[in-house]
Amino acid sequence: MTERKWAVIAIGGNSLIKDKQHQTVEDQYQAAKETAHHIADMIEMGWDVAIGHGNGPQVGFILRRSEIAAKVAGMHEVPLDVCGADSQGAIGYALQQNLNNEFYHRKIKKSVATVITQVLVDKDDPSFQHPTKPIGGFMDEAEAQRRKVEENWSVVEDAGRGWRRVVASPLPKEIIEIDVVQALLNQGICAITVGGGGIPVIEDEHGNYYGTAAVIDKDYASSLLAQKINADLFLISTAVEKVYINFNTPEQKGIDVMTASEARQYIAEGHFAKGSMLPKIEAILWYLDAGGKEALITDPAHIIPALRGETGTRIIPG
Repeated sequence: MTERKWAVIAIGGNSLIKDKQHQTVEDQYQAAKETAHHIADMIEMGWDVAIGHGNGPQVGFILRRSEIAAKVAGMHEVPLDVCGADSQGAIGYALQQNLNNEFYHRKIKKSVATVITQVLVDKDDPSFQHPTKPIGGFMDEAEAQRRKVEENWSVVEDAGRGWRRVVASPLPKEIIEIDVVQALLNQGICAITVGGGGIPVIEDEHGNYYGTAAVIDKDYASSLLAQKINADLFLISTAVEKVYINFNTPEQKGIDVMTASEARQYIAEGHFAKGSMLPKIEAILWYLDAGGKEALITDPAHIIPALRGETGTRIIPG
């Protein structure tokens, strides 16, 4: 019997939105269809996969609809943790249906399931004292200060464009539904999980979980998932074919393979941008430091060539 190969694939929420002209639900569905095609290729190569995904733009849309509905029709607003759950269901549905269709047409005997996933964070995580992640629409100063007092929001003025709410981005500590995900994978079922980094929850002194207003980085959550299932490969699917040093300069150079120590050197030299490539590299280092075997960064269209060693950036221990 062939030994099973486990992979965690982290898909960016932005990868489901190609540009500002393609943001509708149907546009996102078509983007999910393309991604599902590449994942099905990977499964045909013999990989068993768990899929994590981002949800930044989608949660933003849900929040905006909620804010407009509240102002126009007096509807109740949707809490951030529930927005996360909504997005997990919707994105999971798009990926799940497209993967099912791919499996059917390729005659692959495989099932796929989306797990609405909670991720435990530490209520004393330092990020809760210094929230920096902007969410929701812009407000005038009066509304921002009112919500700060009445709803205990953290608010900031955003470069002269108005005021916005900011929330914490704590590190993931534990995937609550990890046993469910592992059981699905053991049955050969493709699992979609830790959507948007997972729904952030905190635990009280009685062992009860409660949703909290925070945003967990999906690459860190997917890294934790890869650690917990002992994945053979942690693959981050993003907007670029490979990782570059001196990015967007005349000295720009693509990296085919780098060790963990080389990655740390590049970080120290400031090669990776804080809001884009840096958290991806750091999430991969976390996985490798925990005993992970190898990681890969590439864009959806190059997943199969990258798995063959023809492109992408491979990060290995050492």
